[in-house]
Formats: sequence, C-alpha cells, structure tokens
Amino acid sequence: MDRRTFLALTAAISASPLCVEAQTNAAVRIGLTPVFLDDQLSFLSDWRDYLQGRIGRAVRFVQRGSYREIMDLLLEQKLDFAWICGYPYVRHKVKLRLLAVPVSDGRPQYRSYLIVPASDAQTGSVLDLRGKVFAYSDPDSNSGFLYPRYALMQLKENPDRFFSRTFFTWAHRKVVEAVGSNLAQGGAVDSYVWDTLRIYHPELTGRTRIVEKSPYFGHTPVVARNGVSRTEFDAMQEALLGMSQSAAGKELLKRLNLDGFVAGEEALFDGIARMMRALNGRS
Repeated sequence: MDRRTFLALTAAISASPLCVEAQTNAAVRIGLTPVFLDDQLSFLSDWRDYLQGRIGRAVRFVQRGSYREIMDLLLEQKLDFAWICGYPYVRHKVKLRLLAVPVSDGRPQYRSYLIVPASDAQTGSVLDLRGKVFAYSDPDSNSGFLYPRYALMQLKENPDRFFSRTFFTWAHRKVVEAVGSNLAQGGAVDSYVWDTLRIYHPELTGRTRIVEKSPYFGHTPVVARNGVSRTEFDAMQEALLGMSQSAAGKELLKRLNLDGFVAGEEALFDGIARMMRALNGRS
C-alpha cells in the first residue's frame, strides 16, 4: 500500500460513523478546584450521576489544587468545562464561553469577607492589620486575592508592603482555618464559602469574625472552552439550569448551599475587570 492510499484510508476511517460515535461518546471533562464539603467524594459521585442522566454522556470530574492548574488544562483543551473564579474568567474570557453562574441568597453574586480571629475585638478595618500576617486563598481568586489588594490600593497603601507577611492557603476553607487558629491575624475569604461553613461547620467560622464586606461581584462562573460544540454547550447549560426544577437537582443544590444556576451576563464581571485594570496599571 502506497502512502497516498494509506492517507485516504485513514481519512475515511476518521470520518466513519463508528469513529464519530466514539468521539461523541467520550467523557465530558469538568474541572474543579477542591470542593469544601466533607463528603466531597460522595457529592461528586452523585452530581456526576445526575449530569450523566441529563446530558446522556459520561462525565468525569478533574480536580486540581489551584485555579491556575485548572485554567492551564482548560486552555490546553484538556477540559471541556470548568467551575472557576471570576478573576481568571475575566483574564481569559476571549478563549472561554460563559455557561452558568451560581445563585446564592437569591443573587448571582457574592462578596469578599475580611476576617480576623474571633479573639481579636480591636480590629475595625483592614488598616488595623498593618504589619500583621495575612492569609490569601489563591493568586487567581477575586475574593481571596484581587479584591483585598485593590481595597488597599484604594486606601493609598501598597499591598506588597502593607503586611509583614502573606501566604496562600490554596482554599477558602483553609483561610478560615488559618485565621481561626491564629496562624494569620487576618484573611480574605469567599462569602459563599464562609456562609456555607457557618451552616455545616460553625465551630470553624465561630473562631473568626467578619470585619468588612466587599461590594457584590459576579459569582464564580462555570465556563466552557471555545471548542465545545453548540450541542454540548446547550446540553450542559440545560442540565445545570434545570437543577432547581427537579427533586434530585434540588437535593444536590441544598448540599452546595445554592439556590440554583442561571445563564448569567457578562456585566456581572465588570467590577472584577475594573479592579484588574487598576492593579495592572499600578506602578
């Protein structure tokens, strides 16, 4: 068989119904950073079963320890969808498509909480934390990194020099734990995570005190890579938006402490985009 014949046969096989069916039936890959629920393996198994039943495809969750790792996989086309933060979404949105936004407390929005140890009765604002140790969650987090730095800049402070030391915990729950155990004298945490921990783990949030709350920002979005087909996009969006309409979906949402998901609008993330531009322009 000569090279030309081989290439023709290869092309024919790739275009055959059997090959197309194999591609169509490949697992849908969804990226996540660590879920803060104690029963995360059980929850993800139940959520996977729910989504598979709605979209008619196998679903595989891919977890990594940071937003950066998830974003790298997404941009390398190794994920189809991912639940990320608004900050990396704004940074890379030309390569992504907004699929859905979670709704908590009736809003497709959340805030950043500035927290201190519950034993600290003196701190009244971030300015009282000058020279202290501060815990950030993730360098690609809006509520856990971008906003607190922007807030300091608005106060004419240099966020790189304001604290004596800063460190990343790589999870919002771990920010609460670090502040609650006095490993840090302050920290920035996702309001949705803190409010949910208050329900499931009041012993953790009870060791902290909220000092300040940010304005509202667009909630952590679920996004699709640009290469996802319209059929795949619509099926996954319908599955997420429909969770609040079924008993099984409502039970999963309850475990997540969410009201549901909505399609969302780009304008939800305008505030994050403004902060990003302001910080990038800082000398």
